[in-house]
Amino acid sequence: MTNFSRRKFIFTMGATAAGTLLVNGCSNSSPTATPSASSSSAPAVSSGTMDTPEVTSAKLGFIALTDSAPLIIALEKKLFEKYGMKDVTVGKQTSWATTRDNLELGGEKGGIDGAHILSPIPYLMSAGKITKANTPIPMYILARLNTNGQGISISSEYADLKFEAKAEKLKAKVDEKKASGNKFKCAVTFPGGTHDLWMRYWLAANGVNPDEDVEIVVIPPPQMVANMETKTMDAFCVGEPWNQRLVSKKLGYNALTTGELWKSHPEKAFSVRADWADKNPKAAKALLMAVLEAQMWCDQDANKAEMCEIVSADKYIKAPAADILGRMKGDFDFGTGRTLTGSPLKMNFWAENASYPFKSHDKWFVTENIRWGKFAESDLAMVDKVNRSDLWKAAAEAIGQKAAIPAKDDRGVEEFFDGVKFDGANPKAYLDSLKIKKA
Repeated sequence: MTNFSRRKFIFTMGATAAGTLLVNGCSNSSPTATPSASSSSAPAVSSGTMDTPEVTSAKLGFIALTDSAPLIIALEKKLFEKYGMKDVTVGKQTSWATTRDNLELGGEKGGIDGAHILSPIPYLMSAGKITKANTPIPMYILARLNTNGQGISISSEYADLKFEAKAEKLKAKVDEKKASGNKFKCAVTFPGGTHDLWMRYWLAANGVNPDEDVEIVVIPPPQMVANMETKTMDAFCVGEPWNQRLVSKKLGYNALTTGELWKSHPEKAFSVRADWADKNPKAAKALLMAVLEAQMWCDQDANKAEMCEIVSADKYIKAPAADILGRMKGDFDFGTGRTLTGSPLKMNFWAENASYPFKSHDKWFVTENIRWGKFAESDLAMVDKVNRSDLWKAAAEAIGQKAAIPAKDDRGVEEFFDGVKFDGANPKAYLDSLKIKKA
């Protein structure tokens, strides 16, 4: 670790200092009450004491997706400022490749220090799999930003097939397209990223080999709907609000919301360069405290309409607030006549431990990329280096959320819609159970 040893870093993050920062409610809608985080009232937030951050600035990035909301709200509600980080910028990135490139540069060289990011990217960067000259860029995952909230959408050309999670007619249609010399085209947002993994899992679970039977292309999230309109692809996997936007524009339908694939699955992460956090441990903690408080704020029912109005702005997501709010409440119109109302499959930012970066979840992301040939089994050792759940615990305790800290770094055995199970204690058993794989 640069400048600070890991041991000293953890000590510094847990230390308290002279100054106290009283919570005075930076806006009228800041959390003030004390019930559980999953209730409609806001949980308690107490900043306690903290060291003054080494720096007051940080450059963060985001992609135009609903799950970027915690970073946007932390900025708009002045939560970064509340914790001493008064010069934070949160800049829109055009694609995940751009996010990667700017993280590789770092803030001091005109890039960014951290970002709202696909959870596997910090691992791909730390291993040097997607960086220039394959140079490792060590990254830390400080928090999970959300669970659920992605979708797989299908072109209106296939409206009569009404694909869902279990899509019995998918294999036949894919084989038909393949035989014609024009493969079924599936768009994802980044190779090895979450959307790539959800799409591949869905295809494979329905008997389709994603490496042989279809063509997988990469499209930035905000461009998915426009590319569907020009018939660039047959299906795409992306985060909200772009699945809802497709339905609103009557250009296709949603086969599934990803909570149907894996209920309460992990999604985006808040990640920073390891060297920046090692050099500025108190600033890293301050950023994390602000993001956690923003996640709590975003998850309160009373705040969701305001949150959607804020993030819908052109400088952020640039989509109608109405296309964001419904699914934030758990209301889904899949565009086929199928609907869900008040569904627990909605995106969560804080409820049900959504913010906690379970190491078992990161083991799945690495294991699934082993499945498709991007990692080796030895790369599972990265989880203990990249996943900094210890820092999450320190930040949560500092804002009065000690009760929200899970007892373990493993959420337990996870089950997918097709009955396959993943046990973080035995990733090999999961790999061995899969019929379609590259590994």
